[in-house]
Amino acid sequence: MRVLFLHNNFPAQYRNLALALAKNPKNQVVFGTKNKETNLPGIKKVFYEAARNPHPTTHHYVQPLESAVLHGQAVYKMLEQLKSQGFIPDIVCGHSGWGPTLFVKDALPQTPVLTYFEWFYNSQGADVGFDPKEAVTADDAARIRVSNASILTDLYSCDRGLSPTQWQKSQFPKEFHDKISVIHDGVDTEYFQPQPGAKLVLPELDLSGVEEIVTYVGRGMEPYRGFPQFIESIAYIQERRPNCHVVIVGSDRICYGKSLPKGQTYKELMLAKVPLDMSRVHFTGSLPYKQYLQVIQASSVHIYLTVPFVLSWSMIEAMSTGCLVLGSNTAPVTEVIEDGKNGLLVDFFSPQEIANRVDEVFNHPEIMKEIRANARQTVLEKYALANLLPKHIELLTETINRFK
Repeated sequence: MRVLFLHNNFPAQYRNLALALAKNPKNQVVFGTKNKETNLPGIKKVFYEAARNPHPTTHHYVQPLESAVLHGQAVYKMLEQLKSQGFIPDIVCGHSGWGPTLFVKDALPQTPVLTYFEWFYNSQGADVGFDPKEAVTADDAARIRVSNASILTDLYSCDRGLSPTQWQKSQFPKEFHDKISVIHDGVDTEYFQPQPGAKLVLPELDLSGVEEIVTYVGRGMEPYRGFPQFIESIAYIQERRPNCHVVIVGSDRICYGKSLPKGQTYKELMLAKVPLDMSRVHFTGSLPYKQYLQVIQASSVHIYLTVPFVLSWSMIEAMSTGCLVLGSNTAPVTEVIEDGKNGLLVDFFSPQEIANRVDEVFNHPEIMKEIRANARQTVLEKYALANLLPKHIELLTETINRFK
């Protein structure tokens, strides 16, 4: 089987599937990407690059579409080169949104396309307008509608679609739902497993003598992942728990949502706004997987907040280690966590409630043991890579066979 993956940031959601396919010597796995840094065994990388950036005079509604078209053109040229070298894939698996999959059907009309649909933008009922302080303007609504143009093209032209959660699938137009299967990416439950009595010792942080550790993980530090509310909650937590330490994993950047003016970061903004005992607050930056695993294995309570948006892998990974996850009462968190059974839920906008429930965790350790065990069991039953990877391969194979 010859498989071509397309994603700007290799390997992203395709890491496990691509590696599994590459282990079979009968398969030929090629990955088209912009990322020239990372490599994986058995996978041949080929590169594409947009010829230019969107023109600054292009209407701001249309600039994302122009960028997608430019990337689609670059992938088209890459596909022509692969064809000239004798590589014609049996299937193309690509991520929708940035444009790589736009013109695959034009270059490879006889090849089925299985597209990963992560998010469809809506001006109501999801992330946009979730914060009542941020009114959605007519300009916002129009821009958001146009921003789906390349995704709609992918929905029309793909043979099958894939989305990781029911919530994320539900954001797409109903007329395309029959095309989209729901299979989570999966978590390696052998790697992300509990370690009873784990102590947190990193190269530059030793909390081995600390009994109460609150953790927070994010790619960035932004309102989309509740970073401001989390920082505000620390003040309440520190007031009540004098021996509690907080560990924050992630980069001081914005991955989703709007940036602050004048280059200020949300970390800078919130630390200036909220007085904290910084001797008990530890920013680690981004961590290698092994050190990140140590953090969540040693965590007493892991806080995961999100507006109604894409679900982070980190929440499922934390549950897999038997973490007590304190999640926001928002979709798609509520698709996974049932309050009081396999985790705890809080009001996204209430730092005081977050602190109250952190107290609840520390004050009722026996009850929390059962919730931790249930969290791990939830992942084993519904999100384990060992169970989901065969389903991904089955969907891929079915898509190829259906096209013959």
